[in-house]
Amino acid sequence: MSARSSLRARLLAGSLVWILGTLTVTGCVLGDLFRRHVEERFEAELRIHLDQLTASVELASDAGLALRTDLSDPRLRKPLSGLYWQVDREGGDAARGVLRSRSLWDATLAVPADGPRDGEVHVHRIDGPDRERLVMMERIVRPEEAVGQPLRLIVAADERGMTSPVREFVGLLVIALGVLAAGLIAAVLLQVSVGLAPLKRLREQLAEVRDGRSRRLDGVFPNEVRPLVEELNAVLQHDAEVVERARTQAGNLAHAIKTPLAVLGNAALREEGPLARLVGEQVATAQRQVDYHLARARAAAATQVPGLRSALRPAVEGLVRVMRRVHAERNLHFAIEAIPDDAAFRGEEQDLQEMLGNLIDNACKWARREVGVNVAVREGEVAIVIDDDGPGLPADAREAMFARGARADEEMPGSGLGLGIVRDLAQLYGGRIELGQAPAGGLRAALFLPAA
Repeated sequence: MSARSSLRARLLAGSLVWILGTLTVTGCVLGDLFRRHVEERFEAELRIHLDQLTASVELASDAGLALRTDLSDPRLRKPLSGLYWQVDREGGDAARGVLRSRSLWDATLAVPADGPRDGEVHVHRIDGPDRERLVMMERIVRPEEAVGQPLRLIVAADERGMTSPVREFVGLLVIALGVLAAGLIAAVLLQVSVGLAPLKRLREQLAEVRDGRSRRLDGVFPNEVRPLVEELNAVLQHDAEVVERARTQAGNLAHAIKTPLAVLGNAALREEGPLARLVGEQVATAQRQVDYHLARARAAAATQVPGLRSALRPAVEGLVRVMRRVHAERNLHFAIEAIPDDAAFRGEEQDLQEMLGNLIDNACKWARREVGVNVAVREGEVAIVIDDDGPGLPADAREAMFARGARADEEMPGSGLGLGIVRDLAQLYGGRIELGQAPAGGLRAALFLPAA
């Protein structure tokens, strides 16, 4: 069994092996005990007939052999009934079948030529007159009337009288054990299902935490599972606190750096000359780097938190409303395809707005009249496609746009960090961004992010 097989499969397989093994051993033992019992009774019945034959045989007045009384079993008087007796003479004038039961009709029993001592009882398997297999029992006796003339007394019965009850019993035993096995397997299935139900609930709640529908594991669990639930909740709480502290410290550090940078930038604006321009440029560069690395640090921390979920529809609609106001003088038309209600990004909402805001703002800057936004969910990821009808980018220049500070047009406002931040954030979440040509000839930015 592979290491990835489920606990349910392991329990069921182990229980099935145990049930089948136990019932098989039980069936073999019971079958063997019943077979021995039938054989003992069968041989005991033959011994009774042999004793009756021994007590009844006598020497007749004409030196022949006869029975004082007939044996009691009526099958001995029915031809080829399957129960027979026969008396043979032993010694110098050995003769076979000198006296035999009516059930033998005109046949005699061909018995092996062994030499039991007087009074000994031997058992053999021989062929009968109707080609059936017989169990034969014999004894050598010496009647007082026939001194020196030993007699071989034989009784035989059809072996099917012994094997048929065993076969019928085994058939009924197989049916009974089969029904018992089915009942036990059904009971094991029920027991495993009931016993593993708490683990199923635990798995479902973990899925809710991972998908962002819950922040902790809730519900009533049995005592055996409750410590695990409590430990998992403690780990989730600890991770959330660690991430929150890291994000707070990163924000504090950024604020501490931005404040002196703002002071330096304002001072440089009030002065003139090469030094003031150099300080202003470096301050602007430092501010862009702080924004860039702060976004990366925030996203890197967020990716370690399970259960993040950010709906796409409100994020896209909110950003489009903002862009309509920002670019109101250009009178752009926003074509938004129907966004599925269940479309959600597995990550921080602020990072989602950072990525979408950069892409939609970039499309608005270059668009002539229209910006298109399309969202689709497929194979565990959300695909967000943003098109514009602007001049677009040559294929060989698209990759260069992801470099920090790279800009397609130096006269266009912006820092040149937008696409670089978008790609870095997407990669931190396990996503990607691809640039291509839109149907209207402009730039197409396709953002692929993990779906919640």
